[in-house]
Amino acid sequence: MVTLRPAERRDAAELAVIVDLSSHSFATWLWHEAAAGEADTPMEFGRNWMASDAQPGGWRDAVIAEVDGAAAGASIGYALDAALLSVVPDHAALAPLVELQKPLAGHWFIDSIGVYRRSRRKGIARQLVQNEVRRAGGKPVSLITEDYNHAARALYRTLGFSERARRAAVPLHPGGRKHEWVLLTLEHPAIGRNV
Repeated sequence: MVTLRPAERRDAAELAVIVDLSSHSFATWLWHEAAAGEADTPMEFGRNWMASDAQPGGWRDAVIAEVDGAAAGASIGYALDAALLSVVPDHAALAPLVELQKPLAGHWFIDSIGVYRRSRRKGIARQLVQNEVRRAGGKPVSLITEDYNHAARALYRTLGFSERARRAAVPLHPGGRKHEWVLLTLEHPAIGRNV
């Protein structure tokens, strides 16, 4: 049985792992860039970020999915406001993501949805997305994923999300995988109970 619960600060390390998993290691790459002088490893930096009370996308914005009392996945979602319009990316790899997000002020943004491999194909990701839609309280819900993430894109389509825009991703290193970031939005979400 799957149980969804609000994350707690003590879940920060688990959240860092799940965010890295859901981003296909993009998070670790970002944390490596930011960790210098603040942490010994990118994952430590990510854990510290997730444990912060002030950071958007930290533990306060997260929901943990558990199976038999163990973490199986998580989602992170929050409302985007007009402050987003003044965000200047500090790395070229972030520029297409920021460009996709800027028109989303007033939307609920699903920053991350991740499920451990051992727990996939059990409907956990669907439950996490549906819970984020409920958490949105009637606001449009948006998220960004990679064009090659076919399973996730198929799930989002079945839940009513439609493609709004694409931007070419900036490769993280020479010879890196070329792909596009895809913005998906659910314009008129249903409202229900959330965790």
